[in-house]
Amino acid sequence: MIKVIGINGSPRKYGNTAKLLELALGGARKEGAQTVRYDLYEMDIKPCMGCLSDEQLACKPPCVFEDDMTRIYDDILEADCLIISTPIYWFNVSGPLKNFIDRLTVFENMIYHVGYSLVEGKIAGVIAVGNEQGGAAVISNLLLTLNSMGFIIPPWCFTYFTKISDVLNDSNAVLDAVNVGRVVVKMAKITRNAGRWYKSSLPYLEELLYHVESKAEKYLEKEYTERRKKFESLYSSGESRQ
Repeated sequence: MIKVIGINGSPRKYGNTAKLLELALGGARKEGAQTVRYDLYEMDIKPCMGCLSDEQLACKPPCVFEDDMTRIYDDILEADCLIISTPIYWFNVSGPLKNFIDRLTVFENMIYHVGYSLVEGKIAGVIAVGNEQGGAAVISNLLLTLNSMGFIIPPWCFTYFTKISDVLNDSNAVLDAVNVGRVVVKMAKITRNAGRWYKSSLPYLEELLYHVESKAEKYLEKEYTERRKKFESLYSSGESRQ
């Protein structure tokens, strides 16, 4: 069975952020998935110390902190999908959610230990909610961060809501949220046996570099001369006008 972890980054379990997350998890269950939800404001998640800045190999599971991230770590490793829902705090995520994301570095940094991120190939979906604009910025930041860690970003895996009203009365937001849950599960089913995604290009890098350099030199020989002629022509015509 596909397993989906839902992360609520809002202090209000009755608010729009939590409501959209529940809709997404409901959509995931409709696709046959098992779901687990964490409310970060009820948990003890310490800020990341950035161990890798002192020693690259120091960052790995188990984290130096023994807090509530320990059980979330275990669930994420078991799970196929992660859905994050956050309020928009000054065009970014909430503080507890930022701590959570930073602490996921222990999985990504395993590239330096075993050659791949431990969350590589897992599927991500994201939701952002606020009373003013900033949704697109938060979503973009989250998707880029999660993809850099190795998560797969499927089509239509995000939604954001930036109105001062009950989100359950907004049909578009409701449908989009349910679809976030659906698409992460669908993608997990497709990619479950895809194997490793991150692979070193060193074995064929020399061949690729030679190909690109040779091609660039051919274009340089042909196009640069033509471009220079145009530049010189423009320069000459400008001088004559003066």
